[in-house]
Amino acid sequence: MTGETHEEAGPLGLASALVAGGALSSDWLPASIAVPRELFVPDRIWPGIADGTRQNPVVYRSREPEAWRRVVYSDIPLTTQWDDGDHEGDGLGTTPSSSNSMPTMVFSMLQDLDVRPGDRVLEIGTGTGWNAGLLAHRLGNRNVVTVEYDPDVALGARENLRRAGLKPTVVEGDGRSGWAPESPYDRIIATCSLLEIPPAWLEQISPGGIIVAPFGTEYGGEHIVRLTVDDDGTSASGRLTRGSAFMRLRQQRTDRPLFEGYLHGREWPADGVRSTTSLAPPDTGGWLEQFVIGAAVPGAFWRAERYDDGAYTLWLYSRDTLSWASVDYERDRTEYEVYQSGPRRLWDEAAAAYQWWSGQGRPGHDRFGLTVNPDGQYVWLDSPDHPVPQR
Repeated sequence: MTGETHEEAGPLGLASALVAGGALSSDWLPASIAVPRELFVPDRIWPGIADGTRQNPVVYRSREPEAWRRVVYSDIPLTTQWDDGDHEGDGLGTTPSSSNSMPTMVFSMLQDLDVRPGDRVLEIGTGTGWNAGLLAHRLGNRNVVTVEYDPDVALGARENLRRAGLKPTVVEGDGRSGWAPESPYDRIIATCSLLEIPPAWLEQISPGGIIVAPFGTEYGGEHIVRLTVDDDGTSASGRLTRGSAFMRLRQQRTDRPLFEGYLHGREWPADGVRSTTSLAPPDTGGWLEQFVIGAAVPGAFWRAERYDDGAYTLWLYSRDTLSWASVDYERDRTEYEVYQSGPRRLWDEAAAAYQWWSGQGRPGHDRFGLTVNPDGQYVWLDSPDHPVPQR
């Protein structure tokens, strides 16, 4: 099922399609029926798309009940809040800040979590409460703790869970800190994107425990990572399981200064050094390619300035505003103009990371992994002994 509804728009129809697609396993099937998605979706929603981050116009249950039910039982994400609750009106906001996740992703991540009877689970990012409800139905209310930073979102989740007859512990707080009073946990799952795995999570999970979370680099290319905690509980390691596109944990959002902050009062190209490249900017823009570049080129991000006929300028920036690069892309060309400024040559770094990945045979996401230890974290290829080289 890819963004489509089953003939029967309801829990059974959605479950049938998810089972057929391989996302919903038999051990999660009873929970998917007993904890229907519609109990965790508010009156007003903005339906998303299955493959991407675009939102469609608002749908109200009170005004369009059939349309509302159709999108609720579609395999798509549903935005429920914009701009941390500051958005007004029914139009699209600037940045989605809470949602009911795509069912395929929900159940795929629950499969990754591999819970056992009696496991205690900590969830980070309650949202509407559906994921916590599924866990509570299977494991029992006392075995599930979920942490939500936004008080209004947490309040809504509690009400949704109450309506479903479920009472896991819902905590208002900073997800980076976990929830120590009820630790240790056997499993931790995050439903928000991370740049860094918080140290508190390793402190609150038992040796051998599993952490499942959306993990991305600042440059882009988020994926789900499944980490297993080692026997002494001080480090965790594991592979990427699939691509993902979750909302960032609020406390790990990064500032992205405007371009003027990099010119420091001068006109472009300022002191930028001109060169050319044969590497086409679109080649570096795939989801996995962004992940690899981000792992190799820390503290950098990109924007695209688009023109007519498919031409665009790819801008690369360092977070500290000291370095920038631009690459002009035009169709039917084999050489592209580059300008670079600052102590880092960001395009050269990105191109070197891409060439390294290409030289390894262009490995897929399932060959990459992440290790977290007291010294920090790093991305690797095939084995923790082979970290992605940083530029």
